Amino acid sequence: MALIDIYQQETLQQILAQEWEPDNRAVWEDGTPIMTKRIFGVVNRYDLSKEFPAPTLRPVPLKTCFDEVDWIYRQRSNNVNDFRGKIWNAWANEEGSIGRAYGYQVAKPVGGYDNQMDYVLGEIKRNPTSRRLVIEMWNVDDLDKMNLPPCAHHLQFVIKSGKVNLILKQRSQDFCVANGFNIVEYAILVHMVARHTGYGAGELIHIIGDCHIYNKHEEQALELVSREPFPAPTLWINPDVSNFYDFTREDFCLENYEKHGQLKMEVAI
Repeated sequence: MALIDIYQQETLQQILAQEWEPDNRAVWEDGTPIMTKRIFGVVNRYDLSKEFPAPTLRPVPLKTCFDEVDWIYRQRSNNVNDFRGKIWNAWANEEGSIGRAYGYQVAKPVGGYDNQMDYVLGEIKRNPTSRRLVIEMWNVDDLDKMNLPPCAHHLQFVIKSGKVNLILKQRSQDFCVANGFNIVEYAILVHMVARHTGYGAGELIHIIGDCHIYNKHEEQALELVSREPFPAPTLWINPDVSNFYDFTREDFCLENYEKHGQLKMEVAI
C-alpha cells in the first residue's frame, strides 16, 4: 500500500481525536461558523527513489500539481491569470494578483542569480555540498502585502549520496484538502530538479506546523480513514526532457494508478 495513505490515515486519526476549536481567521462562503481540529509538528519522509507518493485514498490531479510548480517556480508569477487552475482565485484581486506571495518571492534575485529557483539550480551544479540551497518565501517585509501568506514557505535542497533531497516546511495545512496535492506537487519539483542537475531523486521530508481539518470535512475525514489503500502508482517522466524549464504537463503521468473515488470538499477562505 502507498506510504502516503498510511501517513494520511494515521494523521487523520490523531486529528479526529482532538476537540473542536474556533478558527479566528478562516470563513465559510455561506458565513456559517468555522471550527478546526488540529495537531502540530507533523513530520513525514518519502523516499522518491523507491515510491512516488500519490495518494490512492482519493485521486490527485497530477497535471494541476505540475501547473502549480510551473506557476510558482518557473513562471514565478503571483497572478492567477497565469495559472490553469482556480485554486488561488478566492485570494486574487480584480487584476488577478494575490499580492507579494509565492512566485513574487521566488522571483527575487539572490547570490548573483536572477531569482531563487535559478540560484538553487545553479548552486547545485557549482557547489553541490552547499548547505545554503534554500528558497524562502516568508518575507516579513512583504507579509502585509500578501493576500494570503504562503503556507508552504521554506525549501531546503540537500545533495547527498548522488541524490536531490528536499526539506519542505509548511506553516499550516488544510489536511483533507491539500495534503495529497502538496506532496505530489513537491515530489514533482524534486524530480525536475534532479533531472536538470543530473542527480537521482532522493527524500522529500515534509514538515507541517499546524495540521488541521475543518468542521465541514469531518465526514470526508472519516471516509478517508475507512478506505483500504492501494499500492502506490509509478511516475513516468518523459526521458527526452532534462532541462528544468523545458518540461510540460504532458511530460508526466501516473502509471498503474488504482485509487478510490473523489470526495468533494469546500475550501475555507
